[in-house]
Amino acid sequence: MTESTPGSSTGRSTSPSTSPAPSTVPSTDPQPLPVARDVLEQLARGEHGDPHGVLGVHPHDGAVTVRVLRPLATSVAVSGAWGTTELAHEHEGVWVAVLPVARVPEYRVGVSYGGDPTTFDDPYRWLPTVGEMDLHLFNEGRHEQLWDVLGANVRSYETAAGTVTGTSFAVWAPHARGVRLKADFNSWDGREHPMRQLGTSGVWELFVPGVGAGATYKYALLTQEGHWLEKADPMAGWAEQPPLTASRVHATTYEWGDDAWMATRGEKTPTEAPMSCYEVHLASWKKNYDGTLWTWEQMADDLAAYVGDLGFTHVELMPVMQHPFGGSWGYHVTSYFAPDSRFGDPDGFRRLVDRLHQHGVGVILDWVPGHFATDEWALARFDGTPLYEDPNPQRGWHKEWGSHIFNFGRHEVRNFLYANAVYWLEEFHADGLRVDGVASMLYLDYSREDGEWSPNKFGGRENLEAVQFLQEMNATVYRRVPGIVTIAEESTAWPGVTRPTSSDGLGFGFKWNMGWMHDSLDYVAKDPVYRRYHHGEMTFSLVYAFSENYVLPISHDEVVHGKGSLLRKMPGDRWQQLANLRAYLGFMWAHPGKQLLFMGSEFGQESEWAESRELDWWLLENPDHAGVRDLVRDLNHAYSASPALWGRDQDPAGFTWIDGGDADRNVFSFIRRTPGEPDVVCVSNFSATPHDLRLGLPAAGAWDELVNTDAVGYCGSGVGNLGRITGVTGEWSGQPAHADVVVPPLATVWFRRSES
Repeated sequence: MTESTPGSSTGRSTSPSTSPAPSTVPSTDPQPLPVARDVLEQLARGEHGDPHGVLGVHPHDGAVTVRVLRPLATSVAVSGAWGTTELAHEHEGVWVAVLPVARVPEYRVGVSYGGDPTTFDDPYRWLPTVGEMDLHLFNEGRHEQLWDVLGANVRSYETAAGTVTGTSFAVWAPHARGVRLKADFNSWDGREHPMRQLGTSGVWELFVPGVGAGATYKYALLTQEGHWLEKADPMAGWAEQPPLTASRVHATTYEWGDDAWMATRGEKTPTEAPMSCYEVHLASWKKNYDGTLWTWEQMADDLAAYVGDLGFTHVELMPVMQHPFGGSWGYHVTSYFAPDSRFGDPDGFRRLVDRLHQHGVGVILDWVPGHFATDEWALARFDGTPLYEDPNPQRGWHKEWGSHIFNFGRHEVRNFLYANAVYWLEEFHADGLRVDGVASMLYLDYSREDGEWSPNKFGGRENLEAVQFLQEMNATVYRRVPGIVTIAEESTAWPGVTRPTSSDGLGFGFKWNMGWMHDSLDYVAKDPVYRRYHHGEMTFSLVYAFSENYVLPISHDEVVHGKGSLLRKMPGDRWQQLANLRAYLGFMWAHPGKQLLFMGSEFGQESEWAESRELDWWLLENPDHAGVRDLVRDLNHAYSASPALWGRDQDPAGFTWIDGGDADRNVFSFIRRTPGEPDVVCVSNFSATPHDLRLGLPAAGAWDELVNTDAVGYCGSGVGNLGRITGVTGEWSGQPAHADVVVPPLATVWFRRSES
């Protein structure tokens, strides 16, 4: 990024503290500007908070003193328009000389380690790259583009000697006694690059000319107890591949091709649009023949084409943020701003999002602000103190997941998190965030026994600071990035999860309907002969279906840890299992709420999901499983083309039972509607026998059989109504018309009012 002129609105420096041209110093022999011995000792120990006050060039008494820190050098010289000046070793790697000029010059440093010298620009001649306004906003918790300030950012500056490009490094470590930069460009010797503390902000900064994209680095932090810690950059945009743990400098060069998508995204209202999500764990969707992971580029080609063909409106990607242990599925994050380097560089991930957009598929990212990984080289006790985590063990440790909980009461921590949300939506064009484990954030007693938690200031169990953070995050992202959506994985009866923050809600766009998921899976897991006694498990969701904006989730959590695949949950022989699955999916797609289906379920994945291997793609060679896939494709296309199924998802007027009490036949029938569009009637038969029944209809006339999950093309039995039924006037089940229809066994049928 090229900065503007000095004094710009960012408050950042844009030029070194040098004069444009040196002049010759008088003939007297000036002595170096003195520095106290104890100051040099502090510098050598890494305890000096302002190394720029000692190192670099400093005018005095008509002369200029230069000091350079190179602990292992055998000789150091400074060159400029005046010529070359050799420096003398002063103390513990500090070299000093008086330059034969009267004003601060442009200069370069030459260092020899016993061989030919290496020339570089001096980091200690540059003013801070972080402005006062940036620091103020961050400490207040209100810097919405924090990634442009902290972390590693490649910058270019215009000087009298030409353009200088390098990388600014900035890190928040308020309790550190000193911070050094260890990197491949200094042979991992942090003594060469001590950082300066910017006032009382807690931010340490250093601009290193000549360092660009691809450089690897860490921060070495000196704790109050005198111990050195090596830490990855919390704001790094790129990371080394595990098990390596360093951060990497990244500067994007990607040219987006999703202009059409982005131009219209802000005009969309996700709650009033079709949404069927395909949940993906990228590491196990597909693998190479040798078991290695696909790259971002490979997935960009295949995943986008596959999901687009199946008609899903969105993919929901399990966490793509850097995490060290693949078995965590990405939910124990170490680098919140870095896409997973196992798949390639950050621009590769941009390509994946871009390609999905070009296929008409939105991208929702799983995001984990509730807890973070315990790895000692990452966020945990970052500066030797519980900085990112809550210092109170009753709030700062997650018993269930064995991880740290963020300190939601600290301005800078909340800023780190909600800026991270904005970052993925703006920098990577993501269309939404599914926020993991919201319930664990909302309650102080979550997964805790009596005596293991303390009430809030009002005596309640609500985590008021976490509530404030979620409201701030939602309000910020919806204001900054119109057309996106946030989704809460929230499993309790917390009121107003999807109510606007202006009405004291949490401000999410959607909430996962965990009650529907549990009840419906319990029902379909039972043998059809017993389902009549559990009929209410399929109808109860309509009691509260419009209290929030819901997503119906059949997620990875339901097909792992001994729960079996979605297909294997179904009772009966193989034909019945497949028929049950098809009927269930047809019911799910017609039910109020948006849909989410975990990968593999769209073709009847046989085995339980495991992150260590790819899906059972060979099953698609079997017509039975290809039939399930084809049904999902047809469901998606019919759903998107039928506004009655999604136009009033949050409005009770969009749903009417025809007969929700036909328990003896295991049949459910209802109407979906929205103004100005043809109604859709759904009939699901979860018994193993077909039924001839009289079906109430909202109007007489022709009704097309839009979907029949028992169709021969899906490897069903082919029972149906020859593609159309005709309603006649006459009240039935509270409707003004009716038709005599055949409902196939273990099947769902959709009828749509014919417009021809």
